[in-house]
Amino acid sequence: MNVDQHSTGQVAPTVWEHREMRMALAFRDLKAVYERLQRVGVSQRHIARLTGQSPSEVYEILKGRRVMAHDVLVRVADGLGIPRGYMGLAYDESTEIALDLATATCSGNADERDEVRRLLRHAANVAMGTSVEDVAHWWQPIDRQVAPAPTGIGMRDVEHVETLTAAMRALDYRYGGGACRDAVAAHVRWTQQLLTASCADRTRTRLHRALADLHNLAGWTSFDVGMYSIARKHFARALEQAKHAGDLSLAANVLYRTGRLHLHRGMPREALRFFQLGQITVQDSGCGLTVAMLCANEGWAYALLGDRPQVRRSLGRARDEFTRADRTSAPAWVRFFGDADLHASIGVTYSSQTNATASELTQAIDHINQAIGLRGPDMTRSLVFERTALAVAHLRAGNRDVGLAVGREATASGVRSLRTLDRLEPLQSIAATRHGDTALEDLGHQIASLRAAS
Repeated sequence: MNVDQHSTGQVAPTVWEHREMRMALAFRDLKAVYERLQRVGVSQRHIARLTGQSPSEVYEILKGRRVMAHDVLVRVADGLGIPRGYMGLAYDESTEIALDLATATCSGNADERDEVRRLLRHAANVAMGTSVEDVAHWWQPIDRQVAPAPTGIGMRDVEHVETLTAAMRALDYRYGGGACRDAVAAHVRWTQQLLTASCADRTRTRLHRALADLHNLAGWTSFDVGMYSIARKHFARALEQAKHAGDLSLAANVLYRTGRLHLHRGMPREALRFFQLGQITVQDSGCGLTVAMLCANEGWAYALLGDRPQVRRSLGRARDEFTRADRTSAPAWVRFFGDADLHASIGVTYSSQTNATASELTQAIDHINQAIGLRGPDMTRSLVFERTALAVAHLRAGNRDVGLAVGREATASGVRSLRTLDRLEPLQSIAATRHGDTALEDLGHQIASLRAAS
Protein backbone atom coordinates (compact mmCIF):
# COMPACT_ATOMS: atom_id res chain seq x y z
CA MET A 1 0.00 0.00 0.00
CA ASN A 2 1.32 3.47 -0.89
CA VAL A 3 -0.74 5.92 1.09
CA ASP A 4 0.83 8.95 -0.66
CA GLN A 5 -1.24 7.94 -3.66
CA HIS A 6 -4.42 7.33 -1.64
CA SER A 7 -7.27 9.61 -2.60
CA THR A 8 -7.69 10.93 0.96
CA GLY A 9 -4.02 10.99 1.86
CA GLN A 10 -4.84 9.33 5.20
CA VAL A 11 -3.17 6.28 6.70
CA ALA A 12 -5.37 3.18 6.57
CA PRO A 13 -6.74 2.36 10.07
CA THR A 14 -5.56 -1.25 9.72
CA VAL A 15 -1.94 -0.05 9.88
CA TRP A 16 -2.37 0.74 13.59
CA GLU A 17 -3.64 -2.77 14.37
CA HIS A 18 -0.44 -4.69 13.58
CA ARG A 19 1.25 -6.15 16.64
CA GLU A 20 4.59 -4.33 16.37
CA MET A 21 2.90 -1.03 15.55
CA ARG A 22 0.69 -1.35 18.64
CA MET A 23 3.78 -1.99 20.74
CA ALA A 24 5.54 1.10 19.31
CA LEU A 25 2.46 3.23 19.95
CA ALA A 26 2.06 1.93 23.50
CA PHE A 27 5.64 3.00 24.27
CA ARG A 28 5.29 6.27 22.30
CA ASP A 29 8.26 5.26 20.15
CA LEU A 30 7.73 7.63 17.22
CA LYS A 31 10.95 6.48 15.56
CA ALA A 32 9.57 2.94 15.30
CA VAL A 33 6.15 4.26 14.27
CA TYR A 34 7.59 6.36 11.44
CA GLU A 35 9.87 3.54 10.30
CA ARG A 36 6.94 1.15 10.03
CA LEU A 37 4.93 3.78 8.15
CA GLN A 38 7.76 4.07 5.64
CA ARG A 39 7.72 0.30 5.14
CA VAL A 40 4.12 0.48 3.93
CA GLY A 41 4.80 3.39 1.58
CA VAL A 42 4.33 6.57 3.67
CA SER A 43 7.07 9.05 2.84
CA GLN A 44 8.80 11.37 5.33
CA ARG A 45 7.23 14.32 3.51
CA HIS A 46 3.73 12.90 3.87
CA ILE A 47 4.29 12.15 7.58
CA ALA A 48 5.33 15.76 8.04
CA ARG A 49 2.28 17.02 6.17
CA LEU A 50 -0.14 14.92 8.26
CA THR A 51 1.46 15.66 11.64
CA GLY A 52 2.18 19.35 11.08
CA GLN A 53 5.89 18.77 11.68
CA SER A 54 8.65 20.08 9.49
CA PRO A 55 10.52 17.56 7.31
CA SER A 56 13.63 18.19 9.42
CA GLU A 57 11.72 17.27 12.61
CA VAL A 58 10.56 14.00 11.05
CA TYR A 59 14.13 13.32 9.92
CA GLU A 60 15.48 13.91 13.44
CA ILE A 61 12.88 11.58 14.97
CA LEU A 62 13.85 8.87 12.48
CA LYS A 63 17.44 9.39 13.61
CA GLY A 64 16.49 8.73 17.22
CA ARG A 65 15.22 11.99 18.78
CA ARG A 66 12.60 11.20 21.44
CA VAL A 67 9.37 13.21 21.56
CA MET A 68 8.08 13.74 25.11
CA ALA A 69 5.85 16.85 24.81
CA HIS A 70 2.20 15.93 25.32
CA ASP A 71 0.87 18.46 22.81
CA VAL A 72 3.20 17.18 20.08
CA LEU A 73 2.18 13.57 20.75
CA VAL A 74 -1.50 14.57 20.54
CA ARG A 75 -0.89 16.41 17.26
CA VAL A 76 0.91 13.37 15.83
CA ALA A 77 -1.86 11.00 16.93
CA ASP A 78 -4.65 13.18 15.55
CA GLY A 79 -2.82 13.98 12.33
CA LEU A 80 -2.06 10.36 11.51
CA GLY A 81 -5.48 9.10 12.65
CA ILE A 82 -4.11 7.07 15.58
CA PRO A 83 -6.67 6.42 18.35
CA ARG A 84 -5.33 8.49 21.25
CA GLY A 85 -5.78 5.60 23.64
CA TYR A 86 -3.24 3.54 21.70
CA MET A 87 -0.56 6.02 22.84
CA GLY A 88 -1.85 6.36 26.39
CA LEU A 89 -2.97 9.91 25.70
CA ALA A 90 -6.50 9.13 26.87
CA TYR A 91 -6.49 6.07 29.10
CA ASP A 92 -9.33 3.80 28.03
CA GLU A 93 -10.01 0.13 27.34
CA SER A 94 -8.13 0.19 24.04
CA THR A 95 -5.08 1.59 25.82
CA GLU A 96 -5.18 -1.16 28.41
CA ILE A 97 -5.42 -3.82 25.71
CA ALA A 98 -2.56 -2.25 23.76
CA LEU A 99 -0.32 -2.12 26.81
CA ASP A 100 -1.25 -5.68 27.80
CA LEU A 101 -0.38 -6.85 24.30
CA ALA A 102 2.94 -5.04 24.29
CA THR A 103 3.89 -6.44 27.68
CA ALA A 104 2.78 -9.97 26.82
CA THR A 105 4.67 -9.94 23.54
CA CYS A 106 7.87 -8.47 24.93
CA SER A 107 8.02 -10.42 28.16
CA GLY A 108 9.25 -13.62 26.53
CA ASN A 109 12.22 -12.05 24.77
CA ALA A 110 14.87 -11.18 27.34
CA ASP A 111 14.77 -14.27 29.53
CA GLU A 112 12.98 -16.76 27.32
CA ARG A 113 15.42 -19.58 28.03
CA ASP A 114 14.82 -19.29 31.79
CA GLU A 115 11.09 -19.15 31.17
CA VAL A 116 11.24 -22.33 29.08
CA ARG A 117 13.28 -24.11 31.76
CA ARG A 118 10.76 -23.13 34.44
CA LEU A 119 7.88 -24.40 32.33
CA LEU A 120 9.72 -27.63 31.54
CA ARG A 121 10.38 -28.25 35.25
CA HIS A 122 6.76 -27.48 36.04
CA ALA A 123 5.55 -29.77 33.24
CA ALA A 124 7.78 -32.58 34.47
CA ASN A 125 6.49 -32.22 38.03
CA VAL A 126 2.86 -32.18 36.92
CA ALA A 127 3.30 -34.99 34.38
CA MET A 128 5.02 -37.17 36.97
CA GLY A 129 2.19 -36.69 39.45
CA THR A 130 3.44 -33.97 41.80
CA SER A 131 2.59 -30.28 42.28
CA VAL A 132 -1.00 -30.63 41.14
CA GLU A 133 -2.85 -30.17 44.43
CA ASP A 134 -2.17 -26.44 44.88
CA VAL A 135 -5.67 -25.55 43.77
CA ALA A 136 -5.90 -22.15 45.43
CA HIS A 137 -4.52 -20.27 42.40
CA TRP A 138 -6.50 -22.12 39.71
CA TRP A 139 -9.49 -19.81 39.77
CA GLN A 140 -7.34 -16.65 39.71
CA PRO A 141 -7.46 -14.92 36.31
CA ILE A 142 -4.39 -14.93 34.12
CA ASP A 143 -5.53 -11.86 32.20
CA ARG A 144 -8.33 -9.42 33.17
CA GLN A 145 -11.38 -9.37 35.42
CA VAL A 146 -14.79 -10.40 34.11
CA ALA A 147 -18.43 -10.42 35.19
CA PRO A 148 -19.44 -12.65 38.12
CA ALA A 149 -20.27 -16.30 37.43
CA PRO A 150 -23.12 -18.32 39.01
CA THR A 151 -22.66 -19.67 42.53
CA GLY A 152 -24.07 -23.10 41.65
CA ILE A 153 -23.70 -25.10 38.41
CA GLY A 154 -24.81 -28.38 36.87
CA MET A 155 -23.68 -30.59 34.02
CA ARG A 156 -25.48 -28.44 31.47
CA ASP A 157 -23.24 -25.47 32.36
CA VAL A 158 -20.15 -27.57 31.67
CA GLU A 159 -21.62 -28.80 28.40
CA HIS A 160 -22.10 -25.15 27.43
CA VAL A 161 -18.40 -24.52 28.06
CA GLU A 162 -17.47 -27.54 25.93
CA THR A 163 -19.73 -26.45 23.08
CA LEU A 164 -18.26 -22.95 22.95
CA THR A 165 -14.74 -24.37 23.11
CA ALA A 166 -15.47 -26.65 20.15
CA ALA A 167 -16.89 -23.73 18.15
CA MET A 168 -13.84 -21.55 18.80
CA ARG A 169 -11.50 -24.44 17.97
CA ALA A 170 -13.22 -24.67 14.58
CA LEU A 171 -12.66 -20.93 14.05
CA ASP A 172 -9.00 -21.32 14.94
CA TYR A 173 -8.55 -24.20 12.47
CA ARG A 174 -10.15 -22.26 9.66
CA TYR A 175 -9.07 -18.65 10.18
CA GLY A 176 -6.15 -18.72 12.62
CA GLY A 177 -5.72 -17.71 16.23
CA GLY A 178 -6.10 -14.00 15.45
CA ALA A 179 -9.75 -14.60 14.59
CA CYS A 180 -10.69 -15.92 18.03
CA ARG A 181 -7.83 -15.60 20.54
CA ASP A 182 -9.40 -12.76 22.54
CA ALA A 183 -12.75 -14.56 22.59
CA VAL A 184 -11.06 -17.72 23.88
CA ALA A 185 -9.22 -15.73 26.57
CA ALA A 186 -12.48 -14.11 27.67
CA HIS A 187 -14.15 -17.52 27.79
CA VAL A 188 -11.29 -18.79 29.98
CA ARG A 189 -11.60 -15.87 32.38
CA TRP A 190 -15.33 -16.46 32.82
CA THR A 191 -15.16 -20.26 32.98
CA GLN A 192 -12.40 -20.53 35.56
CA GLN A 193 -14.65 -18.69 38.02
CA LEU A 194 -16.96 -21.72 37.93
CA LEU A 195 -14.36 -23.55 40.04
CA THR A 196 -15.67 -21.61 43.04
CA ALA A 197 -19.28 -22.62 42.35
CA SER A 198 -21.03 -25.45 44.18
CA CYS A 199 -21.70 -28.61 42.14
CA ALA A 200 -21.69 -32.41 42.26
CA ASP A 201 -18.34 -34.21 42.25
CA ARG A 202 -18.98 -35.68 38.80
CA THR A 203 -19.75 -32.22 37.43
CA ARG A 204 -16.62 -30.77 39.01
CA THR A 205 -14.37 -33.41 37.44
CA ARG A 206 -15.83 -32.71 34.03
CA LEU A 207 -15.44 -28.97 34.65
CA HIS A 208 -11.71 -29.44 35.32
CA ARG A 209 -11.41 -31.38 32.08
CA ALA A 210 -13.36 -28.75 30.12
CA LEU A 211 -11.26 -25.95 31.59
CA ALA A 212 -8.06 -27.84 30.79
CA ASP A 213 -9.17 -28.12 27.17
CA LEU A 214 -10.09 -24.44 27.13
CA HIS A 215 -6.73 -23.33 28.56
CA ASN A 216 -5.10 -25.61 25.98
CA LEU A 217 -6.93 -23.80 23.18
CA ALA A 218 -6.11 -20.41 24.73
CA GLY A 219 -2.44 -21.35 24.78
CA TRP A 220 -2.57 -22.53 21.18
CA THR A 221 -4.32 -19.42 19.85
CA SER A 222 -1.98 -17.18 21.87
CA PHE A 223 0.98 -19.01 20.35
CA ASP A 224 -0.53 -18.52 16.91
CA VAL A 225 -0.53 -14.73 17.27
CA GLY A 226 2.94 -14.53 18.85
CA MET A 227 2.00 -14.12 22.53
CA TYR A 228 4.46 -16.76 23.66
CA SER A 229 4.65 -15.93 27.38
CA ILE A 230 0.87 -15.90 27.74
CA ALA A 231 0.73 -19.18 25.77
CA ARG A 232 3.12 -20.85 28.22
CA LYS A 233 1.00 -19.73 31.18
CA HIS A 234 -2.14 -21.18 29.63
CA PHE A 235 -0.37 -24.45 28.79
CA ALA A 236 0.90 -24.74 32.38
CA ARG A 237 -2.62 -24.21 33.74
CA ALA A 238 -4.08 -26.65 31.20
CA LEU A 239 -1.63 -29.34 32.25
CA GLU A 240 -2.52 -28.90 35.93
CA GLN A 241 -6.23 -29.10 35.24
CA ALA A 242 -5.93 -32.15 32.98
CA LYS A 243 -3.86 -34.05 35.52
CA HIS A 244 -6.25 -33.10 38.30
CA ALA A 245 -9.15 -34.42 36.21
CA GLY A 246 -7.19 -37.62 35.58
CA ASP A 247 -7.26 -37.19 31.80
CA LEU A 248 -3.86 -38.42 30.63
CA SER A 249 -4.67 -38.03 26.94
CA LEU A 250 -5.51 -34.36 27.40
CA ALA A 251 -2.40 -33.79 29.55
CA ALA A 252 -0.28 -35.35 26.79
CA ASN A 253 -1.99 -33.14 24.21
CA VAL A 254 -1.03 -30.07 26.23
CA LEU A 255 2.58 -31.27 26.26
CA TYR A 256 2.41 -31.83 22.49
CA ARG A 257 1.23 -28.26 21.88
CA THR A 258 3.86 -26.90 24.26
CA GLY A 259 6.47 -28.80 22.27
CA ARG A 260 5.17 -27.33 19.04
CA LEU A 261 5.57 -23.83 20.45
CA HIS A 262 9.23 -24.50 21.14
CA LEU A 263 9.82 -26.11 17.75
CA HIS A 264 8.52 -22.88 16.26
CA ARG A 265 10.80 -20.83 18.50
CA GLY A 266 13.87 -22.68 17.23
CA MET A 267 14.31 -24.80 20.38
CA PRO A 268 14.18 -28.40 19.10
CA ARG A 269 15.89 -29.89 22.19
CA GLU A 270 13.35 -28.33 24.53
CA ALA A 271 10.53 -29.33 22.19
CA LEU A 272 11.81 -32.91 22.19
CA ARG A 273 11.63 -33.04 25.99
CA PHE A 274 8.00 -31.91 25.98
CA PHE A 275 7.13 -34.53 23.34
CA GLN A 276 8.87 -37.23 25.38
CA LEU A 277 7.10 -36.13 28.57
CA GLY A 278 3.87 -36.41 26.61
CA GLN A 279 4.69 -39.99 25.62
CA ILE A 280 5.37 -40.92 29.24
CA THR A 281 2.12 -39.29 30.32
CA VAL A 282 -0.07 -40.95 27.69
CA GLN A 283 1.35 -44.48 27.82
CA ASP A 284 -1.36 -45.74 30.21
CA SER A 285 -4.26 -43.86 28.63
CA GLY A 286 -4.90 -46.25 25.76
CA CYS A 287 -5.07 -43.36 23.27
CA GLY A 288 -2.92 -44.57 20.40
CA LEU A 289 -3.75 -41.52 18.30
CA THR A 290 -2.09 -39.23 20.85
CA VAL A 291 0.99 -41.47 20.90
CA ALA A 292 1.16 -41.38 17.08
CA MET A 293 0.93 -37.58 17.08
CA LEU A 294 3.68 -37.23 19.69
CA CYS A 295 5.99 -39.66 17.86
CA ALA A 296 5.50 -37.88 14.55
CA ASN A 297 6.44 -34.55 16.12
CA GLU A 298 9.33 -36.17 17.97
CA GLY A 299 10.62 -37.17 14.52
CA TRP A 300 10.38 -33.54 13.40
CA ALA A 301 12.47 -32.42 16.38
CA TYR A 302 15.08 -35.11 15.65
CA ALA A 303 15.18 -33.95 12.01
CA LEU A 304 16.03 -30.43 13.14
CA LEU A 305 18.75 -31.91 15.37
CA GLY A 306 20.19 -33.92 12.46
CA ASP A 307 19.60 -37.35 14.01
CA ARG A 308 18.48 -39.51 11.06
CA PRO A 309 18.31 -42.88 12.90
CA GLN A 310 15.99 -41.40 15.52
CA VAL A 311 13.90 -39.75 12.79
CA ARG A 312 13.30 -43.15 11.19
CA ARG A 313 12.45 -44.77 14.53
CA SER A 314 10.04 -42.02 15.55
CA LEU A 315 8.24 -41.93 12.20
CA GLY A 316 8.05 -45.73 12.14
CA ARG A 317 6.40 -45.83 15.55
CA ALA A 318 4.07 -42.97 14.56
CA ARG A 319 2.83 -45.00 11.57
CA ASP A 320 2.37 -48.15 13.67
CA GLU A 321 0.50 -46.40 16.46
CA PHE A 322 -1.68 -44.53 13.97
CA THR A 323 -2.62 -47.76 12.19
CA ARG A 324 -3.65 -49.42 15.46
CA ALA A 325 -5.44 -46.38 16.95
CA ASP A 326 -9.20 -46.28 17.40
CA ARG A 327 -9.80 -42.90 15.81
CA THR A 328 -13.58 -43.03 16.11
CA SER A 329 -13.47 -42.83 19.91
CA ALA A 330 -10.61 -40.33 20.16
CA PRO A 331 -11.29 -37.23 22.30
CA ALA A 332 -12.00 -33.89 20.63
CA TRP A 333 -8.57 -32.36 21.29
CA VAL A 334 -6.71 -35.04 19.27
CA ARG A 335 -9.37 -36.00 16.73
CA PHE A 336 -7.90 -33.54 14.22
CA PHE A 337 -4.84 -35.78 13.82
CA GLY A 338 -6.04 -37.83 10.87
CA ASP A 339 -4.43 -39.15 7.70
CA ALA A 340 -3.75 -35.64 6.41
CA ASP A 341 -1.85 -34.65 9.56
CA LEU A 342 0.20 -37.84 9.60
CA HIS A 343 1.23 -37.32 5.97
CA ALA A 344 1.96 -33.65 6.66
CA SER A 345 4.09 -34.47 9.71
CA ILE A 346 6.14 -37.02 7.79
CA GLY A 347 6.57 -34.69 4.80
CA VAL A 348 7.59 -31.69 6.90
CA THR A 349 10.01 -33.88 8.87
CA TYR A 350 11.80 -35.03 5.73
CA SER A 351 11.90 -31.54 4.24
CA SER A 352 13.17 -30.00 7.50
CA GLN A 353 16.51 -31.79 7.28
CA THR A 354 19.12 -29.26 6.20
CA ASN A 355 20.99 -31.85 4.14
CA ALA A 356 17.94 -33.74 2.84
CA THR A 357 18.75 -36.17 0.05
CA ALA A 358 16.94 -36.24 -3.29
CA SER A 359 15.07 -39.34 -2.12
CA GLU A 360 13.98 -37.64 1.12
CA LEU A 361 12.78 -34.57 -0.77
CA THR A 362 10.80 -36.81 -3.11
CA GLN A 363 9.19 -38.50 -0.10
CA ALA A 364 8.48 -35.10 1.46
CA ILE A 365 6.75 -33.91 -1.72
CA ASP A 366 4.68 -37.09 -1.96
CA HIS A 367 3.51 -36.99 1.66
CA ILE A 368 2.69 -33.27 1.63
CA ASN A 369 0.74 -33.64 -1.62
CA GLN A 370 -1.28 -36.42 -0.02
CA ALA A 371 -1.95 -34.22 3.01
CA ILE A 372 -3.14 -31.32 0.85
CA GLY A 373 -5.39 -33.64 -1.13
CA LEU A 374 -7.13 -34.72 2.08
CA ARG A 375 -7.73 -31.23 3.46
CA GLY A 376 -11.14 -29.61 3.51
CA PRO A 377 -11.97 -25.88 3.37
CA ASP A 378 -12.14 -25.73 7.17
CA MET A 379 -8.38 -26.32 7.52
CA THR A 380 -7.09 -23.17 5.80
CA ARG A 381 -4.14 -22.62 8.12
CA SER A 382 -2.91 -26.20 7.71
CA LEU A 383 -3.10 -25.78 3.94
CA VAL A 384 -0.91 -22.67 4.17
CA PHE A 385 1.67 -24.54 6.25
CA GLU A 386 1.70 -27.47 3.88
CA ARG A 387 1.88 -25.42 0.69
CA THR A 388 4.78 -23.49 2.16
CA ALA A 389 6.65 -26.71 3.01
CA LEU A 390 5.78 -28.14 -0.41
CA ALA A 391 7.12 -25.06 -2.21
CA VAL A 392 10.37 -25.27 -0.25
CA ALA A 393 10.75 -28.99 -0.99
CA HIS A 394 10.13 -28.46 -4.73
CA LEU A 395 12.62 -25.59 -4.92
CA ARG A 396 15.26 -27.58 -3.04
CA ALA A 397 14.63 -30.52 -5.37
CA GLY A 398 15.14 -28.31 -8.44
CA ASN A 399 11.45 -28.10 -9.46
CA ARG A 400 11.50 -24.34 -9.90
CA ASP A 401 8.20 -23.74 -11.73
CA VAL A 402 6.12 -25.94 -9.43
CA GLY A 403 7.79 -24.49 -6.34
CA LEU A 404 7.07 -20.95 -7.53
CA ALA A 405 3.41 -21.70 -8.27
CA VAL A 406 2.83 -23.40 -4.92
CA GLY A 407 4.70 -20.62 -3.11
CA ARG A 408 2.36 -18.04 -4.63
CA GLU A 409 -0.61 -20.06 -3.41
CA ALA A 410 0.85 -20.17 0.09
CA THR A 411 1.14 -16.39 0.31
CA ALA A 412 -2.42 -15.73 -0.86
CA SER A 413 -4.29 -16.80 2.29
CA GLY A 414 -6.24 -14.51 4.58
CA VAL A 415 -5.44 -16.47 7.74
CA ARG A 416 -4.87 -14.30 10.82
CA SER A 417 -1.85 -16.14 12.16
CA LEU A 418 1.62 -14.84 12.89
CA ARG A 419 2.76 -18.45 12.76
CA THR A 420 1.89 -18.77 9.08
CA LEU A 421 4.02 -15.73 8.32
CA ASP A 422 6.93 -17.06 10.36
CA ARG A 423 6.70 -20.38 8.55
CA LEU A 424 7.18 -18.53 5.25
CA GLU A 425 10.74 -17.62 6.28
CA PRO A 426 12.46 -20.68 4.66
CA LEU A 427 10.64 -19.95 1.40
CA GLN A 428 11.70 -16.31 1.62
CA SER A 429 15.32 -17.35 2.25
CA ILE A 430 15.40 -19.68 -0.76
CA ALA A 431 13.84 -17.04 -3.01
CA ALA A 432 16.43 -14.51 -1.86
CA THR A 433 19.28 -16.74 -3.06
CA ARG A 434 17.95 -17.07 -6.61
CA HIS A 435 19.62 -13.96 -7.98
CA GLY A 436 18.52 -13.05 -11.49
CA ASP A 437 15.27 -15.03 -11.24
CA THR A 438 12.83 -12.13 -11.27
CA ALA A 439 9.75 -14.19 -10.42
CA LEU A 440 11.36 -15.80 -7.37
CA GLU A 441 12.86 -12.51 -6.25
CA ASP A 442 9.37 -10.96 -6.47
CA LEU A 443 7.99 -13.83 -4.35
CA GLY A 444 10.72 -13.18 -1.78
CA HIS A 445 9.87 -9.46 -1.71
CA GLN A 446 6.16 -10.26 -1.34
CA ILE A 447 6.86 -12.48 1.67
CA ALA A 448 9.14 -9.84 3.18
CA SER A 449 6.37 -7.25 2.84
CA LEU A 450 3.80 -9.57 4.42
CA ARG A 451 6.07 -10.28 7.38
CA ALA A 452 7.08 -6.62 7.81
CA ALA A 453 3.43 -5.59 7.98
CA SER A 454 2.51 -8.24 10.58
